[in-house]
Amino acid sequence: MTYEKAMRHALTLAANGPALGANPQVGCVLLDADGTIVAEGWHRGAGTPHAEVDALSKVEDATGLTAVVTLEPCNHTGRTGPCSLALIAAGVAKVVYAVSDPGQASAGGAQTLRDAGVSVEGGVLAEEAEEFQHVWLTAARNGRPYVTVKWASTLDGRAAASDGSSQWITGTAARQRVHEQRAASDAILVGTGTVFADDPTLTARGDAGELMPDQPLPVVVGERHIPGDAKLWDHPRGVVESGTRNLDEVLAWLFEQGIRRVYVEGGPTLASSFIAAGLVDEYLVYLAPKLLGGDKLALGDLGISSIGAARELRIRSVEPLGDDLLITARSK
Repeated sequence: MTYEKAMRHALTLAANGPALGANPQVGCVLLDADGTIVAEGWHRGAGTPHAEVDALSKVEDATGLTAVVTLEPCNHTGRTGPCSLALIAAGVAKVVYAVSDPGQASAGGAQTLRDAGVSVEGGVLAEEAEEFQHVWLTAARNGRPYVTVKWASTLDGRAAASDGSSQWITGTAARQRVHEQRAASDAILVGTGTVFADDPTLTARGDAGELMPDQPLPVVVGERHIPGDAKLWDHPRGVVESGTRNLDEVLAWLFEQGIRRVYVEGGPTLASSFIAAGLVDEYLVYLAPKLLGGDKLALGDLGISSIGAARELRIRSVEPLGDDLLITARSK
């Protein structure tokens, strides 16, 4: 088996691990001298053995084997020990990995392995691994959660009618996709204005209205306290009031709590603030085939005065959802 084929299999193993939380999804396979897989493993979440250790636990003697790992073996002690030292102690002869670990504390495993006489090769299927771990890698490199901003608007860019009504701009298929995206996020952010105006629940719910197993942590950004009878107080994860409008402070605190995926669903004011501050990694724009006119725009002032200063985006996909469209884009 080639290293590329082994790495692709390791990526499928990595996908078995939890996508939420502070830890990356990592897969590992162990190859013998003939290139045959003799063991495999993946990381199952914080506090559990890392992928390399999981794979090593399934062989009696790893001497001379090659470890193929989707992420550079870690080099620090957290809830578990360094994978670099575990591979060295097991007698692994070679380590092949896809992407370097961007963590300040965890990086450097490749050099530790080389210093111990282990052959190391990096960059195998790097592009595929980068895309697979795009969210986690971006968060780790930026030192803040990966920020997704979502809004729904008419074709002429309106988020509400002139009387302020906005339910429902999009259809049921689009709204259900939003619930799925909430469930795939560590935290969901709204501004105080949205809480006072809409009294949202911010839960992730299934087709029948049932709560999904994974719920995002609701975070209210702003200086005002939310009402004591707000529905958010009944959220299964509780609710966090930031007490500040400083987005850098909010994101830094969330990152310290192990939150790596943030879903911003807080209306034009909060969305525009994130965009103007250059803090958005991904855009999810739901477009409904309707026209409203008026001044209730999906976004407010971004501080852009000329077309040359426009924020450039790269469209990743356009997906029909019933009569609506979901446009997914990333910042260039």
